[in-house]
Amino acid sequence: MSDLPVALVTGAGTGIGSACARRLADEGYRVGVHYRSSGAKAEQLLSELPGAFGLQADLTREEEVDALIKQIKAEAGQVDVLVNNAGYNVNAPMLAMNLEQYDAVAAMARATWYLSKGVLRRFMLRKNTGRIINISSVVGHTGNPGQIPYTMVKAGLDAFTKSLAQELAGREILVNAVAPGFIQTEMTEDLPGEVKESILGKIPQGRMGTADEVADVVAFLATRGHYVNGSVLHVNGGMYGG
Repeated sequence: MSDLPVALVTGAGTGIGSACARRLADEGYRVGVHYRSSGAKAEQLLSELPGAFGLQADLTREEEVDALIKQIKAEAGQVDVLVNNAGYNVNAPMLAMNLEQYDAVAAMARATWYLSKGVLRRFMLRKNTGRIINISSVVGHTGNPGQIPYTMVKAGLDAFTKSLAQELAGREILVNAVAPGFIQTEMTEDLPGEVKESILGKIPQGRMGTADEVADVVAFLATRGHYVNGSVLHVNGGMYGG
């Protein structure tokens, strides 16, 4: 174990999660890089971050979350910052989506709740300090056709943020959310050209954001946002103001 503060980033193998892991490492954190299926990309990231350690788990499975908590306890002994970034989506209109697809997306709300509970109990409440940063989405506020379960989960994540901040009142454990807009990641690369043009037409800055721009806000909340709590910070180039 080292004397460095520890940040756990879920879904850190790709996209915004990977950018958050890099940025927090730059800020002096030892990073726990969680991934479910993007093992090769996570291993590449681990090779670039001194002191980082990998954590493979399906967060929708209670026993795997319990094992992950135990692994962190053995590997690092603490969690100072938890970035709940992992998510899952199925694109389909409501009338075409089946219950299995819905449940696969909705399960991430339960996963975030259960992991946060474990981190609080085993680490943050014992020190009476910590930061929980939830990565939600602009679509949790605006809606998005073909993504009803996903928008429900993201809207719920903002509500979870506000409620948990109130439950932890009186402690130095701050809970906030970052709601990205349309960001250049693997998820948006495959969008048809006409869809991208439609999206860009709604963004005053006229471009998609980068994962690094989201990670900058996460790093601020992790290290400097001492009087920011129960808030949702929008990172969307002006397409939605909250």
